[in-house]
Amino acid sequence: MNLTAIIVDDEANSRTILRNYLGKYCPSVSILGEAASVKETLEQLESHTPDLLFLDVEMPYGNAFDLLEQVPDRTFEIVFVTAYDHYAVDALNAQATYYLLKPIAIDNLIKAVDHVTHIKQREAVLQDAVLVPKVTAAEGKITIPQQDGFEVLQISNILYCEADDNYTKIYLDKGQKLVSKTLKYFEESLNLHGFARIHKSYLVNVSKIIRYRKGKGGSIELSSGKELPVSSSKKGALLDYFK
Repeated sequence: MNLTAIIVDDEANSRTILRNYLGKYCPSVSILGEAASVKETLEQLESHTPDLLFLDVEMPYGNAFDLLEQVPDRTFEIVFVTAYDHYAVDALNAQATYYLLKPIAIDNLIKAVDHVTHIKQREAVLQDAVLVPKVTAAEGKITIPQQDGFEVLQISNILYCEADDNYTKIYLDKGQKLVSKTLKYFEESLNLHGFARIHKSYLVNVSKIIRYRKGKGGSIELSSGKELPVSSSKKGALLDYFK
């Protein structure tokens, strides 16, 4: 199984070493981008959806834990890469998958990548389980899992979806649902049904948009009167729907 990753470290030399190690010893990992600060990392996460973040703890104007607090709908695994061992407990509390000390030992790097690969493989198996949300293109419906079975929703009745940690709130013409799946899952499930990711926290039914307001990213108004922000990185893709 192949993985995608972003390398976060404020030292260019450290990023180069890790990139070279991955290329030589972990060829299943593709590097989507690199970042040297919290701000740059957030920008990378706006543009990419990695499987894995190699994350240094100390960065300019904040640290790794400040960063993770700003990513509520996290779907990537975290491998901390640091020269300090006293962050281990904090890393555990942040649900890190692995903890690597600098200088990086090749064997430990391979173990970390293998561990993340196994996690992603298990997630893929669960994704294909019977009771997961599924879209029936012919009928325009989506099934939402429940403890005693599943509920069927009409896709055309969905206004927008909002990330809520590892859950997703689905807002309908009437009412809302809370589903134990990430927003990324619904983005992939509904991308052929006229839904656009306009922000890290929002996925909208384009047919429900009645107004767009200009700005750095701008905002959209839905038929319900709800106004939602559009991130600058998602603006172009959204406007393409209206060409």
